[in-house]
Amino acid sequence: MVAPNPFQIILETAGGYVLPRCLHVVADLGVGDALDDTPHTTAELAAAVGAHPDALGRILRLLAAHGIFALEGDTFRHTPPSQLLRSDHPQSMRAFVRLFGSSLNWASYGELEYTVRTGLPAKDKFLPEGLWAYYAAHPDDSATCNAAMVGKAHGAVAAIVAGYDFSGFGRIGDIGGGRGHLLQAVLTATPTAKGVLFDLPHVTANADAAASERLALQAGDFFRDALPSCDAYLLMEVIHDWGDAEAVAILQAIRRAAPDHAKLLLIEQLRPDDPGPHWAKTLDIHMMTLLGGRQRTRQEYALLLDQAGFRFKRQIDTAADVAILEALPA
Repeated sequence: MVAPNPFQIILETAGGYVLPRCLHVVADLGVGDALDDTPHTTAELAAAVGAHPDALGRILRLLAAHGIFALEGDTFRHTPPSQLLRSDHPQSMRAFVRLFGSSLNWASYGELEYTVRTGLPAKDKFLPEGLWAYYAAHPDDSATCNAAMVGKAHGAVAAIVAGYDFSGFGRIGDIGGGRGHLLQAVLTATPTAKGVLFDLPHVTANADAAASERLALQAGDFFRDALPSCDAYLLMEVIHDWGDAEAVAILQAIRRAAPDHAKLLLIEQLRPDDPGPHWAKTLDIHMMTLLGGRQRTRQEYALLLDQAGFRFKRQIDTAADVAILEALPA
């Protein structure tokens, strides 16, 4: 095995932001939608999305070198990864890519040194009102964020429903559940259960499509408002948005509302202890920079649960990249 070239490692890492930025721009332009099952030339794609042919072609050539699109002669065609950039793909990741490429994200990383020096999220420098208040005041950006979370969760939701038996619960609460994609899937798989989706008012206002006789919407702020009484609580990728003090406060709010028989299902991507590369370690930096949150190990989540009045019971690994941490009131 040939040892890595130290110079090449630094070179490619230092300039590596070019590749994701090209992906962000292509997603914004809608190139994935413009490219159907037939290969197209750069000129055809550029005309369809309003781009400069040569500039677009050079970006697509780089992406194709990494498996996103394929270059065949003077035409490009879709590959399985680039298909996920289509808005109509059932597992579309276009909104997720656009969220990561948003001006908010780039502005945050321009202030990464501030985070490293202070331990505070970079967005504090240019977004003092906070990210969630910003989204409440900017519905278009909020819609992109919500769509991104739905897109990212497609595979995870199916794995969660397949990996856990929800049949013993009469009422299931999804706390911070966005548009209710997880709760809807759980209720579909559990016809005897009802559910309540709890999230901020501007989020539930856009979740009307999820409401039904079995799924109620409840608007509120889990730092200030009472949560519903349920037999089970779903908390999917909410706690990683927050620092330890806020995370404990959220879990304590659930504990105050939870009957003694209730179960809490904390669903997160766990940060592994081994030193090798892992997406959770990259995501940890996103959480730190953008929100002041973090990716945690199972032991760190168990400690938060203990501080909030819960007892960690077991970890259920799923076929996706998330684990279900089941906890009971202590």
